[in-house]
Amino acid sequence: MIVPTFGLILREARDDDYRSLVALEQKVIDAERPYNASLKEKGAYYYDIKKLISDPDSRLIVGEVSGDIIATGYLQVRRSKPALDHDSHGYLGFMYVAQEYRGLGLNKVVLQDLVSWGQQRGVTDFYLDVYAENSSAVRAYEKFGFRGSLLEMKLNLGS
Repeated sequence: MIVPTFGLILREARDDDYRSLVALEQKVIDAERPYNASLKEKGAYYYDIKKLISDPDSRLIVGEVSGDIIATGYLQVRRSKPALDHDSHGYLGFMYVAQEYRGLGLNKVVLQDLVSWGQQRGVTDFYLDVYAENSSAVRAYEKFGFRGSLLEMKLNLGS
């Protein structure tokens, strides 16, 4: 999919994107480090990128401008808890837009693609995790229609 306004090309991630995606994952971790002092300084990672690329129950997409990956996101169809009224749900992650492209609505374009893909698979409930203090990300997700649901609480008794 091409988004003409920005020259953005949205496509599924490929094996040859792996190195770029690993580098972008580190940018996500660096951006979230102020919200979580427990993140490792070295060797931290969040995603099994190779699995996300190859898994038929996942869609990992990238947004390119002039051949550079400037946006990412994935949706993974997962089994839901037995207490819920839906058997499966879509879990969103690796939501990233390069600093110089933020505020242009690209996150919304990525979310629309992923949610649409999930809906085509019968998914009606979508979840994601965001640090409560990351107010710009919270606002972006709220603009899309997400609402706070479960608050994770943490107690760290280490130094």
